[in-house]
Amino acid sequence: MADRDMVDRGVENQLEGHGKDLKGRVKDAIGGLTGDSDLQGEGKLDRLEGKIQDTFGKGEEDVGRNL
Repeated sequence: MADRDMVDRGVENQLEGHGKDLKGRVKDAIGGLTGDSDLQGEGKLDRLEGKIQDTFGKGEEDVGRNL
């Protein structure tokens, strides 16, 4: 039997992670175009945070489905 709340939280974390990754891609690109290395660094950090949150969400969803 699946734990629906855990599955839902996992999907929510994945969506938020994708959003952070997208925001990071935009910051990284704008920073690269304008020569703003600080903005570019923020973008890379946002992308990393997004990927971590997405991965965590996938794991959470898998665990919820297998309970």
